[in-house]
Amino acid sequence: MFAPEGPTLRELAVQALSSVERGYDLLAPKFDRTPFRTPEAVLGPVLRELREMGPFGSGLDLCCGTGAGVEVLRRVCRERVTGVDLSAGMLAVGRERLRGAAGPGDVSDGEDGPGDVPGGVAGPRPAWVRADARALPFGPVFDVVVSFGAFGHFLPRERPVLFGQVASVLRPGGRFVFPVVAPARPGSALYWGLLGFDAVMRIRNALWRPPFVMYYRGFRLSEVRAELERAGLAVETRPLPELGRRADGSPRCRLVVATRR
Repeated sequence: MFAPEGPTLRELAVQALSSVERGYDLLAPKFDRTPFRTPEAVLGPVLRELREMGPFGSGLDLCCGTGAGVEVLRRVCRERVTGVDLSAGMLAVGRERLRGAAGPGDVSDGEDGPGDVPGGVAGPRPAWVRADARALPFGPVFDVVVSFGAFGHFLPRERPVLFGQVASVLRPGGRFVFPVVAPARPGSALYWGLLGFDAVMRIRNALWRPPFVMYYRGFRLSEVRAELERAGLAVETRPLPELGRRADGSPRCRLVVATRR
């Protein structure tokens, strides 16, 4: 499905009946050939905003997957870049992919130092860390934390812990940055599509164990803003005009910038 070298329908079904961790381990070798990887159309505008805020010393890609956010951070961080994810399979693919793009020896696990990223842009070598985002194994050592498309894997009741963990690994003045898409207009095809997907996931989790948490409709900016502020982060949003506007003129996508007080 999705592409000639992408996962088959059977493979997707097996992954969907696994846990989140096991499902992504299975999907990892073909993940970059699916629509689930954050597209360049989103990464580019976020990179532009980060360049205006930066440069930074050290950066963390939270729930990094195969490293799309790691590549962005290597362009704006001078000292250290780290990707953290629960799936060992996704980390392994990210490590190999960047190693292949950078050349032998330019990317290593847990090593910092100069290297090349795709496109010939110099940046620190990334470290790849397997850990639960709700229990990060770091102190307050990061100047910026980014995340792309991961929040649907956390139940609303888990978000205060998640945001508290992010705040705990940021230096004072450090920033937590992530894009948020505007909610689908009620009655639109996207609205019904998301509603149907959410319903299927809830039925699946009611009938099958282990659960696979992926509920993107529950990530509402008004609620998220309040939770970030309770975690000690001052929140602002910035439009990403490259991603278009809705019929009422509001941006289709905003960038949340939450700064540790």
